[in-house]
Amino acid sequence: MDAVYRSFDQHVARRLPKASGLRGVYLYEDAALESFQQAAHLGLTRLYDLPIGHWRSARHIYREESELRPEWACTLTGLQDSPAKLERKDQELALADLVIVPSEFVRSTLISANISKALISVVPFGSPPALAEPPPERADVSAPLRVLYVGSLGQRKGLSYALDAIAALGSQVSLTLIGQPTSLQCKPLLAALEHHHWIATLPHPQILEQMRQHDVLLLPSLFEGYALVISEALAQALPVITTANSGGTSTLRNGVEGFIVPIRSSHAIAERLQQLVDNRDQLTSMRHACLRRAAELSWAGYEQGLVAVVGQALASPPPPA
Repeated sequence: MDAVYRSFDQHVARRLPKASGLRGVYLYEDAALESFQQAAHLGLTRLYDLPIGHWRSARHIYREESELRPEWACTLTGLQDSPAKLERKDQELALADLVIVPSEFVRSTLISANISKALISVVPFGSPPALAEPPPERADVSAPLRVLYVGSLGQRKGLSYALDAIAALGSQVSLTLIGQPTSLQCKPLLAALEHHHWIATLPHPQILEQMRQHDVLLLPSLFEGYALVISEALAQALPVITTANSGGTSTLRNGVEGFIVPIRSSHAIAERLQQLVDNRDQLTSMRHACLRRAAELSWAGYEQGLVAVVGQALASPPPPA
């Protein structure tokens, strides 16, 4: 993947001097360095799209997690990035005139890395079209709460904490896991795949169908940019339990469309799940709130926000290279 990014970057860099009428370039993390260098030479504005938090914050969390849950450390693939790749990320950021991020969480990691607040714009991602009405309620309110997890199966998503919370509630809940393991060497992960309902992969329409068949999405991420699965869940009337580190605070309101819990807190997750087990009326009201919120978060709104910040950046001349 890194080789593909570098090849694309080199291709764009070669073409920039031959293009006419350009005012700026818009590029993505890991595929921008040579193009930004060329753009700086040509006096073009450099716009950088960073869809996930800064790598230094990621390293800090991953190293902490490797000590807290060593049996899950093999699933933290972000620790495998080479020093050269990390240096490239820093060089790209240093050349950017504007950094566009999808959440306040990503913004906070950049500020922690001493990136100027003035260079950062938050443009939250959109949501797919919402259902007209929530799916029909189940007649048997005493049935187990149906919990869904969608995403890569590893500790970056806080999966061990989700599994501990599910275990604490026992037969009051059932869990479906959709996603691919990030490592086949993680014994507790393999045990979980045997114990719970696991689906390795599904076409996207069928993932949305699974959302309509469940009661709550659980995504206690330790590090993200913005998890699009949250917006998809809202559009399917599926309340969400997640963390601030998922980027979900840009769209999800605590206690309205779901719950924001601290990272690494199986206890907090279990409390919120128990709350929904005991109060199915609250779950119903959350389903309706999800659809209202999804309707406010269209991709057209994302487009308008992006056009606005890019237009603002292009209206000012880039600083000297």
